[in-house]
Parts: sequence; structure tokens; C-alpha cells
Amino acid sequence: MKIGALWTYLAALALAVWAADAPPAQPAAPTANDTAHILVDVTRVNMLFTVTDKNGRFITGLDKDDFEIIENKKRQAVQEFTAESDSPLRLAILVDTSSSIRDRFQFEQQAAIEFITRVVHAPADKAMVVSFDSSAELVSDMIGDAERLSTAVRNLRPGGGIAFYDAIYFACRDKLQQDQPKDKFRRAMVVLTDGEDNQSRYTRDQALEMAQKADVAIYVVSTNFTHAETDGDKVVKYLAQETGGRAFFPFQVEDLEQSFENIANELRHQYSIFYRPEPLKTDGLYHTVDLRVKGHSGLVVRARKGYYAPKM
Repeated sequence: MKIGALWTYLAALALAVWAADAPPAQPAAPTANDTAHILVDVTRVNMLFTVTDKNGRFITGLDKDDFEIIENKKRQAVQEFTAESDSPLRLAILVDTSSSIRDRFQFEQQAAIEFITRVVHAPADKAMVVSFDSSAELVSDMIGDAERLSTAVRNLRPGGGIAFYDAIYFACRDKLQQDQPKDKFRRAMVVLTDGEDNQSRYTRDQALEMAQKADVAIYVVSTNFTHAETDGDKVVKYLAQETGGRAFFPFQVEDLEQSFENIANELRHQYSIFYRPEPLKTDGLYHTVDLRVKGHSGLVVRARKGYYAPKM
């Protein structure tokens, strides 16, 4: 054997011996640029909803056989039903801190603080606080400490433009959809605003799409006390209806507390239904759903209007 070939052979042999003795290679640590992958149950859809009569009184005591779900014009089979969901709550509280609400801001702060104290129960529930004027700002991250959340609201100061849609988009994309699996948590957003927007990079429909993808119900307490319907009022009604939430329009600023109490009651009276779509589609598209009470035309079901199927 030639000298060069001999050295090549010996080097290869040494490398093989070292590799056999070396510990198994560890997976590379994820970097900041890696895409986050969220696991979802692609076989089931969860619908959280409330049922009221025409006067707004909550209807309890219904069971699985009282409901029907229609998707793609086909009745769907209910797989699982819960009369009152007590799943942990993931809540985003969005507070409009634009200059337009300066004169009534203190009342709004106090109403929001009392709502937090009433609704967030540690350790199961967690909430976050986002303020928005010319941009959206995370004031308190997702925590279960009601006192710290209240302090975050108490320290807010008004001023600037209005980036309402950006605040919705950020809260849903970066925070509310992070805890998985989705069906183990109730996700809701409570917004204190007049519904106006003049600073957002995202549109109303982009904000709505992100809320729908995160399974977030949007509740709005309006700060428009002019008693005349504005474009902002129409926006908040639309966002609430499409996501299964509700918009409240207090007659005067002193009525804010009652609006927050109504939201708290709604969150305590939610039914939950799981079903497997038939046919099952994983096309990444929006699918409309009609959930109703059988044989009770006088009852009102408040639920999201559909869902985004995962893309496979």
C-alpha cells in the first residue's frame, strides 16, 4: 500500500472509532428566526356560546340534545357537551388611551379594575392589559395576579392617536393563541373604546381574522356617550357579533360598571360543544357555522359565526 493511501486509511479508521465512542448528537437549539409550530386538534371544533331569551336573561339547564350545528348545509354530530364551561380563562383587556377619552378616563379605569377583580381567579385564570393610542403597548403580560393587573390599569395615562385594530391583532397573535391546546382554555377580549381607528397598520378585517384564528370572543364596552350611532359603534358591533361576543353601550359614564358586570355574567354562563366536521377539511379557509336551539325560536344563541380550518 502506498504511503498516501495508508495515511488516508488510518485517518478514516480513527474517525470511525471516535464517532462510535462520542455521545449522540443533540438537536440544535431553536433560534429566534425559527418558525413557531402550534399543535392543534384538526379533527374537532370547539364552540363556546351563551343562550338568552329575548330579554337577555341567561337560559341554563339545556343539554346536548337541545342544540343542532349546521356546517356546509349539513347537520353535525355533537361529540362532547358541557353545560357550564369552567375551563381556565385567558383574557385580554384592551384600553383605549387616546386623547379623545381624556375627560372620562378615570371612570373607565375604575370600572376595568373592578371587572378584573371579579373575573380573574388565580391560579387557573390569566389576563393581560394592552393600552392603545397611536400604537399598541403591552402594559401587563399574561398573569393571574389581579392586583398587579389592576395596578397596570391604574397607571395608564391618556394621549395620542388610535390604533384599535393593531391592538386586537397583537393581543390575539402574540398572546391569546399561545396556550395550547385551544379547547382547554376560554379566550376572550374585553375592549374599552369608542371603536374609532386612525393609526393602525392592520385593517378591521385583518384584526377580525386574527381573532377568529385564535378563537377569541370580543366584548366591547363603548365609550361613546353621545347617544348617536357612529361608524365606531358599527365596527364594535360587527367585531362582537362575528366572534360570539357582545357590544355594550352605556347610557352614561357612570353605567360602565354595569356593562362590565354583564360581561362577567356572560363568561360565567357559557356552554361548550365539540364536534367533528363532516366532511373534515384542512384547507386553511374560513367555514361558517350555525349553532341554534332546536324548537325554541325565542331563544338567542350568541356564538362565533365560524372558524378557520388548519392548513395541512
